[in-house]
Amino acid sequence: MKIGGLIKTSLVDYPGLVSAVIFMQGCNMRCPYCHNPELVYPNMLLEPYNEDEVFAFLEKRKGALDGVVVTGGEPAVHADLPEFLAKIKALGYKVKLDTNGTMPDMIEKILKKGLIDSIAMDIKAPFSKYNEAAGVAVNIEDISKSMALIVASGIDYEFRTTYDKSILTEIDIKEIIKNVPDEKHFTLQECIPLNGEKDILKVQK
Repeated sequence: MKIGGLIKTSLVDYPGLVSAVIFMQGCNMRCPYCHNPELVYPNMLLEPYNEDEVFAFLEKRKGALDGVVVTGGEPAVHADLPEFLAKIKALGYKVKLDTNGTMPDMIEKILKKGLIDSIAMDIKAPFSKYNEAAGVAVNIEDISKSMALIVASGIDYEFRTTYDKSILTEIDIKEIIKNVPDEKHFTLQECIPLNGEKDILKVQK
């Protein structure tokens, strides 16, 4: 796995739990409002973290941390994601996965193996504007399949949309909510304009 960052302690990324957050390099989208380009664009990727060191840290923090959030980038682009999640689960942690939902086969595999306890899926836009918001061509059937898998999974889940007003309108938000299988599990996130700071620099070694 190509690990691009690690937040050692978070009180907000895994609701109700004290967690570590692992950022994966690589993403199959090019969202115009992306706040972590150092995880996405090949020419901006930093030297990956040593995976053994990350797991040594997690081993050391057992009892102090309750969970681990695996995010990105897009973790599901990595073929060895199930093995990586299994190693975290073996340490006794609850695991939350953040995904863009474009790889339902990977999501299904992870859910069937019981490798995660919670999942958050980003809904980029109403289906008619998905390509614009994602910066690439997106198979909407994959998005719909992922949502259905998540709802049927039996684990904690959240659908969320980043409200970039340069792309989305209030009408778009209403359309997104119509497309979400369960509105009670939907969160709208305000898009914070980039101010020149690199969000990934908040990651702690």
